[in-house]
Amino acid sequence: MGLENAEHLSSQELGERFDLLVENVREYAIFLVDPDGRVLCWNPGAARLFGYQSHEAAGQHFSRFYSDEDTRIGRPEYELEQARSEGHVDSVCWQVRKDGSRFWCAATMTPLFDETKHIRSFARVTHDLTDTQDLESQRKRADDLADANRGKEEFMALLSHELRNPLAPILNALSIQRDIKTADPILQQAGRVIERQVGQMVRLVDDLLDIARITKGKLSLTKEPVELRVIVNNAVEASRSFSDARKQELSVSLPIESIWVDADPVRLEQIFVNLLNNAAKYTGPGGLIRVSVHQEASEGVVTLLDNGAGISPEMLPRIFDLFTQVDGVASHSHGGLGIGLALVHTLVEMHNGQVHAMSEGLGKGSEFTVRLPMLKNPPPVDSPHPPGRIANPASRTLRILIVEDDVDSGDMLSMLLRLRGHEVRVARTGQTALELAATLCPNVVLCDIGLPGFDGYQVATALRNMPACRDSILCALTGYTPSEADRNRLPQSGFDHHFIKPVVIEKLLALFKSLES
Repeated sequence: MGLENAEHLSSQELGERFDLLVENVREYAIFLVDPDGRVLCWNPGAARLFGYQSHEAAGQHFSRFYSDEDTRIGRPEYELEQARSEGHVDSVCWQVRKDGSRFWCAATMTPLFDETKHIRSFARVTHDLTDTQDLESQRKRADDLADANRGKEEFMALLSHELRNPLAPILNALSIQRDIKTADPILQQAGRVIERQVGQMVRLVDDLLDIARITKGKLSLTKEPVELRVIVNNAVEASRSFSDARKQELSVSLPIESIWVDADPVRLEQIFVNLLNNAAKYTGPGGLIRVSVHQEASEGVVTLLDNGAGISPEMLPRIFDLFTQVDGVASHSHGGLGIGLALVHTLVEMHNGQVHAMSEGLGKGSEFTVRLPMLKNPPPVDSPHPPGRIANPASRTLRILIVEDDVDSGDMLSMLLRLRGHEVRVARTGQTALELAATLCPNVVLCDIGLPGFDGYQVATALRNMPACRDSILCALTGYTPSEADRNRLPQSGFDHHFIKPVVIEKLLALFKSLES
């Protein structure tokens, strides 16, 4: 009997027939998985290669044999879907044995059909490449992949810098326009549109870089006690312009009592901003979006409910997969790259929480629920400054030195801070910065890192050694997302703070306010 009819057999008969068919094939690992990817049968070659006996492998999802990197980016699910849609999929990848060791392999996955042409299982054939004669070729391939990966990282860093640099003066120009308080409704509307679109660009760049970090296992959290309702409220306000532009009704229900969780406030807000933007994107004009926060047992629960496009039953299990569009079509009618929900899922899991999606089908709206473990020992109720809340702007006039070689970025930030009542000087080079600092004695220095020649690190070190800047607050401005090495180098060079471009002016004002005490 061929494998095509294998699904009509009992589990025991299936195993016996499968073992009989492939028992003499020891050079290849051959096994069957059901349509969901769980192991049905396992030949001796698979036992030899992976280290699991047949009874240990049975029922396990085949993704457990992939590396952590491939699992995080959804490679097992992708290969299963490709085999289903294309008739087979070939791959060359790392696989993981029972003892945790890895081996380089070539694999082919093929669907097996019943007499009605429905897929009943998949056969996967895996060949170990690490024992072949062409080890030097494999090493070269691995080196080439490593070089390509480094090139990708450098490209992503450059992309971040090149996209963020022009966004900074645009946002500062908008802030200046708001400070002038023009009464022209056309200019006001144009400003709101630009602000929304720039905000979308910033979030898109951040999400792309975060996904790159996740695939390399380099995304980290800085946790602290966080009041959940404050974070959710901040996320709602950050997302409100997007829903307002679509004339949607966005409401939030917050509890009276505090719900404290151990979380990274920036990443936690990112979770809810992504969910809110996703709801607004897939809900039509005039639609409804409801957000609620409450406590269940020892968990803080946030629910987002909308009456938008909904999710089909076929798409629901894959909703958090990377590069998956919610509507599942290639037209991209709703926009986006299909990374927001994948990022949400990863960030929630990193907070030891869970996120679930529910929908009754297309056109019937959707519901997303995030559950986070509450702190066993929360801070005092009368904590004066809950995390995530921005303080009021400073009123004290400060002497501020901006070191920025990009003319638009430096001039717009300078103009914005002058309108707030501060004394500001701008230097285009590191040498000019040292000359101005000697006479200005700045309270605050805002210094770009990517300066030509005399870079920001060298400027900070030199300023810190000057009597005029001994008590200055040095802030690094950079379009690049700092690596771990950069984060260590910043304080070593003398910087007290660092900001990623485009800098949100409220964050600078909050820092200035703290200098009054």
